[in-house]
Amino acid sequence: MHILPPIRPELSIQRLTALLEPIAEKMKVVPRKRITWTHKNRQQLYLFLGGELSILRASDGLLIVTVYEPHLFGIAEMIQPVRGHLLRAETESTILRVDAQTAMDTFREHGAWEDVVTLLSYHTAYLFYRDALLVQQKTYAVIRSHLQEMSLLSEDTRMRVSILDYIQERTHLSRSSVLNVLSALKNGNYINFKRGGYLVELNQLPERF
Repeated sequence: MHILPPIRPELSIQRLTALLEPIAEKMKVVPRKRITWTHKNRQQLYLFLGGELSILRASDGLLIVTVYEPHLFGIAEMIQPVRGHLLRAETESTILRVDAQTAMDTFREHGAWEDVVTLLSYHTAYLFYRDALLVQQKTYAVIRSHLQEMSLLSEDTRMRVSILDYIQERTHLSRSSVLNVLSALKNGNYINFKRGGYLVELNQLPERF
């Protein structure tokens, strides 16, 4: 069964961004730069406005998700700063930071906590979604889900990251496990990729293989 991700709360993200953007500070970010949750020992929120940004698990670097659309990060860390994740810019990106206490005061002043809770609920649901893709799933099921995820990316993005790197960074499956499945799928004409392992075409994948 294909597992569907939660629906992005677009309106809440837009309203929160509109509140924070005027008081935010623009950051200088370069590709592969890692971003932590504090600046000058103060907790921060981050407005991602354009480019490509990933969330990594701090303990082992597992890539949780890569985003391409405007988003707000740091809500959970603002309330409960456990430092379990960090951010990484994948390309040149437009990112703004806001002092967390200033952001909380702004949310309170404008009665925006319903939007904050909506966004926090989405982030929690996304973590459950990622767990459903990975935990106690057979190797093929995990690879299948990530291939379907890759097929939704733009061609430009797919030509920048190989299938192997995309799946390994998000799952920590062994290289041989991934390559064996990809080889079998290519021999069955379910998938087409160019030299270097860049996804060109994905056909309807079997439920089991």
